[in-house]
Amino acid sequence: MKIAIASDHAGFQYKKEIGKKLMHEGHEVIDYGTESEDPVGVAPFAQKVARAVCRGECERGILICGTGGGMSICANRYPGVRGVICFNEFTALNARKHNDANILILGSRTIELSQALSLVDIFLHTPFEGGKYAERLQYLEVIEGEVKEILRERFSL
Repeated sequence: MKIAIASDHAGFQYKKEIGKKLMHEGHEVIDYGTESEDPVGVAPFAQKVARAVCRGECERGILICGTGGGMSICANRYPGVRGVICFNEFTALNARKHNDANILILGSRTIELSQALSLVDIFLHTPFEGGKYAERLQYLEVIEGEVKEILRERFSL
């Protein structure tokens, strides 16, 4: 699987470890930064992963910051992105089964690395259930269409 990954400074160490794990398992990992623990904002890194998933350049994405909140706010602005902050097995399982999440968002200051690695496994190996959950995802497309219309009206696009 082709997976986009990025972090801010708070998630840098987790990103390195998760990236190693993914490559060891045979995944193609596209690392969008950051490259150190020097302080940076989350938006440019979330943007790169969300754009790659939105455009279909990567099948899934993983974002890591201190809490996951900043990455989530930014990534979920992209159409077709379903990024979910996961903090235990239940949230990761249902993010995939019920929401067909395509970006896993983790908080390095809220969970241990071992837990993060476990959540990555769940995220990558849990299939989407479809059925009534697919109908719910169709409603998200309706919302995205409404947002596009609002933007066209507001900014004369």
